[in-house]
Amino acid sequence: MQYAYLAITKDGKQKKGTMDVSTKEAVASALSRDGLTAVQITEAGAGNRGVSFHMGAKVGAQDLAVFLNQFQSILKAGVTIIQCLRMLADQTDNKYLKAAIMNSADLVERGESLSNAMRMDSDVYPSILINLVAAGEASGSLETSLGRMADHFEKQAHLKAMIKKAMTYPIVVMIVAVVVVIIMSVVVFPRYATLFSEIGSDLPLVTRAVMAFSDLLIKHGVVTAIVVIFVVVGIKAYAATEVGKHMFGKLALKAPVFGPMNIKSQSASFARTMSTLVSSGMTIPEALGIVSKSMTNIWFEEALADAKGEVEQGVPLSEPLERSGMFPTMCIQMLKIGEETGAVETMLEKVAQYYEEQVEITTANLTTLMEPMIIVVLGGIVGVLVMAMYMPMINMMSGLENL
Repeated sequence: MQYAYLAITKDGKQKKGTMDVSTKEAVASALSRDGLTAVQITEAGAGNRGVSFHMGAKVGAQDLAVFLNQFQSILKAGVTIIQCLRMLADQTDNKYLKAAIMNSADLVERGESLSNAMRMDSDVYPSILINLVAAGEASGSLETSLGRMADHFEKQAHLKAMIKKAMTYPIVVMIVAVVVVIIMSVVVFPRYATLFSEIGSDLPLVTRAVMAFSDLLIKHGVVTAIVVIFVVVGIKAYAATEVGKHMFGKLALKAPVFGPMNIKSQSASFARTMSTLVSSGMTIPEALGIVSKSMTNIWFEEALADAKGEVEQGVPLSEPLERSGMFPTMCIQMLKIGEETGAVETMLEKVAQYYEEQVEITTANLTTLMEPMIIVVLGGIVGVLVMAMYMPMINMMSGLENL
């Protein structure tokens, strides 16, 4: 019989695997001899909920904020952690988070600490959450840690929502524009093409260009679609490489209008996360190690990772960040003041608030500016199609009048 197992090493790390033995007891004995503590043993393929495989699990900041707010409230009411987790699992809609909470409840019931239980589902629970829960358990202030993390994820969700809002409108409009162009080219324009061929006169350049595009879509539409798909997949694959991450990361920071907004967003994320970690008692090097991995732009990630090494050697955090050239001047200056006054977490909190407000203002302004730009672009597309259809007719009518 083959059994799947989930075990914990002496240093608290997770280990999963399978073993071909006769009984579950034999698996437990074998693991014990190897210095491992068995957490879950099931028949291979049984799909027991204690072993979690959340490949590509999607749990948003808002889901985590709601979960942590409820967790803190229930704990304050005097309910045990295990009961809290079971109650929260019952009312959680996100299937990945639900499975992770159930798994955490099982592990805590078997004697694991909450932070170690969460570490088993590190693809669902962010590292910052796991580390703050561990700090809260060590200091006896778990409720406070949960509250800080709930606030952190709420702010993070709000920031992401602002950026998403700015991007959604132009993307939707451009998709509609592409659909309209395809319909006009494939359905409407071919009807005029027959008339144009009967005219026999030279067609305007814009008409010939649109006719060529229409023929391409009609005769080679499938091939064109396949080529477009391959190009998109290729770009995504390239973006996942180290070279691609650096190139697209640089483009995101240098792009007109969007570049400054991305810099402000990354600065706000850095300051908010650092403030949360440092105020919870974590050292600056430890916090930098976690924050660097949470950054979405590789240039900021590398700048913070490099800063961690220098801070460990006694260099003030503001110095390597200033040399990196990634962070705005105000962010560096506020950090220097915090270092001089011994209130780094307070200054980071103020920096986070400032840049979150700036992102919100920039997003609102960007949306306002893009509306007329999009209208102009759409008007231009429609104008080209109308010119392509009616210019031959106008030319023909002019010719008849001259006869």
